[in-house]
Amino acid sequence: MRFKIPLTILPILAVLILSGCSAMDWASESLSGVKDYFTGGADNSEPPSPLVEYNPEIQAQVVWKENVGVGTDEQTLKLVPAIGNGKIYAADRDGLVQARDLTTGNLAWEVEIEDQNEDAVHFSGGAGLGATAVILGSNNGEVIALSAENGSVLWKTPVSSEVMSVPVVASGIAIIRTTDGSVIALNEKTGQKVWSYEHNVPALTVRGTGTPLIIEDTLIEGYDNGKLMALRLEDGKYVWESSVTIPKGRSEVERLVDIDVDPIESRGVIYTASYNGGSAAVSILDGDVLWRNEAVSSHTGLSQDEQYLYISNSDGHVLQLDKRTGSSLWEQKDLHGRRLTSPVAYQGNVVVGDVEGYVHWLSSTDGRQLARVQVAGDAIDAKPVVVGDTVYIYAKDGTLAALKAQ
Repeated sequence: MRFKIPLTILPILAVLILSGCSAMDWASESLSGVKDYFTGGADNSEPPSPLVEYNPEIQAQVVWKENVGVGTDEQTLKLVPAIGNGKIYAADRDGLVQARDLTTGNLAWEVEIEDQNEDAVHFSGGAGLGATAVILGSNNGEVIALSAENGSVLWKTPVSSEVMSVPVVASGIAIIRTTDGSVIALNEKTGQKVWSYEHNVPALTVRGTGTPLIIEDTLIEGYDNGKLMALRLEDGKYVWESSVTIPKGRSEVERLVDIDVDPIESRGVIYTASYNGGSAAVSILDGDVLWRNEAVSSHTGLSQDEQYLYISNSDGHVLQLDKRTGSSLWEQKDLHGRRLTSPVAYQGNVVVGDVEGYVHWLSSTDGRQLARVQVAGDAIDAKPVVVGDTVYIYAKDGTLAALKAQ
């Protein structure tokens, strides 16, 4: 039996395990804090720090703002907008998919997807964008491809379990990651299975799955056991495996080393981070670990510019790391406890969203706050998407917004 643990209840689990409960004992107990999380009651996570005063140095503005149904409906999902063809594609949990004009936000088309029982499909991962298709995954293990032109259903294919990552398409192949550790390659046009690869996952993991990274003819995957793996895109053959981090500690929580961030690449080097095991740089040629920084972990994500990495940790801090050595250069702590998204590099600065629907601009020089604007009444947990001089935000309440800064 496997357990996927939401981040907000990990502190409860840690206390229980340190007091002598095993993961199986915890799962079978009637714990009020855990029940509250799943039934929408009290939130036992650390409250966000109040926003601090600062001197605005740039002006941020909302260009347009629209709504995509119920958003994630307060669930922990991997629903992220996809951008291409002059449009932005986004889905909500209840089967609604929209395509909007990238510049104006005007609706190009929308569809509501149902299952064979005419019930709403519950999307959990996507959208991924191919040459002609928008591809999404559901919580009951189904992959659905829609026409990027008009939203019509192209095909539906069942997979082994819930899809909690964004499908990635390259060379006519759609790569699907499922929560049971499987990687499935589907034909982009037909949905037929090309190949699959199975990988065991630990019994206790953090809920979430990193989006695969495709570099030319190689597929890079991070796993819940702290390993990074390379497969051949054409046929799924094993290329190499690297132990990015090794589980440490006495309790199950201390030994959680899930690699759930989306790996990124620059000049033949792959950068990634794990929940408890730090961050690392790995050679794409053979998986050799070039450096590790065990002090900087993340379950949220990381991004890069030419020289530096930017990473959000579980405390709500944003850090800048040197890409050559992994050394931490600055740490922004003013947003402590605000459950930040992955940061993104934007026009020489850094942008990050938070639990109260605020978007923050930080200086890439020292991390100081430059601007902030609230775009939603609920948390932002999807990684912001930058195209040109615009950053696109998707919040858990379904708010989809385009922002610019001067």
